[in-house]
Amino acid sequence: MARKPWSFKEDRRLMELAKSSMSLEEAAKQLGRSPDAIKRMALRLGLSLRSKASKKG
Repeated sequence: MARKPWSFKEDRRLMELAKSSMSLEEAAKQLGRSPDAIKRMALRLGLSLRSKASKKG
């Protein structure tokens, strides 16, 4: 499956979601992308998103 290029608007939205402590999975739903795509772009932008799976405890 070919990757869809990220728009500037999507980059900004991901930054907002990361700032609001949204989970990786929820950000993926919001942006209509796979969790892997979100993780890759977050790393590229220097953002930190937590996976729901890591919120055990």
